[in-house]
Amino acid sequence: MGLTSLKLIILLGVVAFAAAAAAVFFWPKLSRQGVLPILGRIGILLSTQVLLMATVAVIGNRYFVFYTTWDDLLGHTGKPVVNFGAAGPGDVPKLVKENGTETIDVPQGKNPQAAGQIMQVDVAGRRSGMGSPALVYLPPQYFQAQYKDRRFPVVVVLTGYPGNERNLVTRLELPKFAANEIAAGRVQPTIYVMMRPSAGANRDTECTDVPGGPQVGMFFSQDLPEAISQAYRVAPGARGWAMLGDSTGGYCAAKLAMLNSDRIGAGVALSADYGAPMDGDTGDLYGGSKAYRNQNDLMWRLRNMPMPPVSLLLTSSESGEPNLPETREFQRLAKPPLKVDTLVLPTGGHNFKTWQAVLPDALRWLSAQQKSDQPKDSAPVAASP
Repeated sequence: MGLTSLKLIILLGVVAFAAAAAAVFFWPKLSRQGVLPILGRIGILLSTQVLLMATVAVIGNRYFVFYTTWDDLLGHTGKPVVNFGAAGPGDVPKLVKENGTETIDVPQGKNPQAAGQIMQVDVAGRRSGMGSPALVYLPPQYFQAQYKDRRFPVVVVLTGYPGNERNLVTRLELPKFAANEIAAGRVQPTIYVMMRPSAGANRDTECTDVPGGPQVGMFFSQDLPEAISQAYRVAPGARGWAMLGDSTGGYCAAKLAMLNSDRIGAGVALSADYGAPMDGDTGDLYGGSKAYRNQNDLMWRLRNMPMPPVSLLLTSSESGEPNLPETREFQRLAKPPLKVDTLVLPTGGHNFKTWQAVLPDALRWLSAQQKSDQPKDSAPVAASP
């Protein structure tokens, strides 16, 4: 019975109700003085409260998809196993394994040529040795005969920690927004690769190459582009590759673009922090090195290092989002060739409802930064102005 299973919620709800009923029934019998009656009352109160809290926690986990399995909850994910497949003479290792497909929640959503399609995949990292699941949205043009030779730009979309890539479909509804924007001609046909920022690691790595630990920065900046380019028709160069993320994923999007401007041309950071955190979820990500921690601090980089030739869009809100002062300072410090735009709502918190409100503008902004690779004799694809 999985952690997101409706059966688990029903079971816990029934047991919690039974515990509450038992408390009402047995309480008069435990009202006497003495050690055993007192321990009985304490036991009834604790068991009832624990069951009620567990029910609420499981409901919340089903909604936000923080953890999908018991091993995930307990941190027993183990070391990622990378399977490159059989490799004989001249064979190329297969880095993306397709496990199934999903439809899009839009009109004609079951028709890939009309709405696109979501691919359930596992991605293997050849350099980092890491592996991670992902959801890949392919636009409708990918399945249309007239675009059979076109190579499409890619946006890697990262959720926050400890979120699950499924949140990007069920809560952010990115494929639905993307399909509608592409159909309206406001966004060019684009491939979206949706993932969690930990990339298979059982800790909050902040997309860092941890000394002696998981090489998550390498996975996202080198392994993932290689794998996706092998499996799908992807536009080459930095103009063909971009990042988008919320919360921790937003920090990753900005950092990976700034640190890998030769491979990533643009990034959108939704409600992101710009520092290099260390807490109970991250542990020591920097091997005790202040210099290495500074290199992962985006504000420090703006003050002390050359500006990278990338474009960033940062979002915040006047009320409800604590990152507004840093967002404004980030834009103030940025100098060419770094280009920083901001999108600030009047009000909005650190949640999916707020990120949904800015997502269409973010997708259009990214579309204007990216470039597809099309044959010279083909018609141009509609793109945002």
